[in-house]
Amino acid sequence: MRVLLGLSGGVDSAIAAYLLKQAGYDVTCCFMRNWDSALNNDTLGNDTLNNDICPQEEDYNDAKAVADKLGLELLRSDYIEEYWKSVFENFIEEYEKGRTPNPDILCNKYIKFDHFLRFALDKGFEKIATGHYFRSEIINGEYRYFKAFDLNKDQSYFLAQVDKKALDMSLFPLGEIDKSEVRRLAHELELNVADKKDSTGICFIGERDFRQFLKNYIPMKEGKIIDIDTLEEIGTHQGVYYYTIGQRKGFGVGGNRGPYYCAGKDVKKNILYLASVNNEDYLYSDKALISSINWIRKTGDGDIECKFRYRQNDNEVHIEVLDEENAIVTYPQKIKAVTPGQQAVFYKDGELLGGGVIEKTYIGEHELNEWLMERANGR
Repeated sequence: MRVLLGLSGGVDSAIAAYLLKQAGYDVTCCFMRNWDSALNNDTLGNDTLNNDICPQEEDYNDAKAVADKLGLELLRSDYIEEYWKSVFENFIEEYEKGRTPNPDILCNKYIKFDHFLRFALDKGFEKIATGHYFRSEIINGEYRYFKAFDLNKDQSYFLAQVDKKALDMSLFPLGEIDKSEVRRLAHELELNVADKKDSTGICFIGERDFRQFLKNYIPMKEGKIIDIDTLEEIGTHQGVYYYTIGQRKGFGVGGNRGPYYCAGKDVKKNILYLASVNNEDYLYSDKALISSINWIRKTGDGDIECKFRYRQNDNEVHIEVLDEENAIVTYPQKIKAVTPGQQAVFYKDGELLGGGVIEKTYIGEHELNEWLMERANGR
């Protein structure tokens, strides 16, 4: 079987390529270029790029060295325009609404498992493969998808928006092994990436200051910082878009009730509301509306598990399916910092069912952010 593997220049995709080759697949590698660092140097700030070669080209060189070592061909494919339209513009639009999006999920949905898949099929490959920690099984004649063996590295959360047909055309060689084994194999093979640090954060921001990056696309607009309990003005913010619900630093305010966390944002009035960390009541909700749901294996109403953030334990919730793309999830135990714009990902006994966007959160019958604004306005 001819397989095109996305080779990123990291250790995970390198070992994925090796394992596929060992399993007898006819493997070709491909380096995907999604962001033009050179084109955006003026925006990103040249002072942050201290190397003579941009990080993306370093990754390509690492990928080329891996492919050469494994005796595999390496192609290049360019998705800069597609990434800008499908991922980056959505990222900016969501921040302008005061929400917190996850571009890595959109990159998987629109780039790796859409444009890249079509690129592979057009070139005669039968399947694609990636270095994601994710597991598939054939049950009763169909593919079903599960968390990886290495739960600490499991990346099912980031694949919940991928169309099932695309997943069915994909291979995930790292689903059954853990990270320590990946590193061990890389050393055994004497790969140049054996000790390369895992990439973290948003790919187009990298190691840069996030707020400084965002200012290049969403102009700074100063406004009031209000203590939600006392309704006192306690400082000035640089723009409500730059802050995330639950954030605990970066406000530049002190006072007798500090330290603070971000309890709410009024985007229309450009007001940032903070609360003392001694009172986290404003962060808790017991119900959420989930929209734009992508079902990998659709469930009916009932009890399932849900992850509202990547680094979070599964939460027991009850789901009420409203229609094909919308559902209400309730959690009477209350959960902290369920944040509009982020993803809710559904599981049942470790199986990935799908996921969608957290549209609104509630406490009782009150929409949480509206309740906060009513409190702030004295109603």
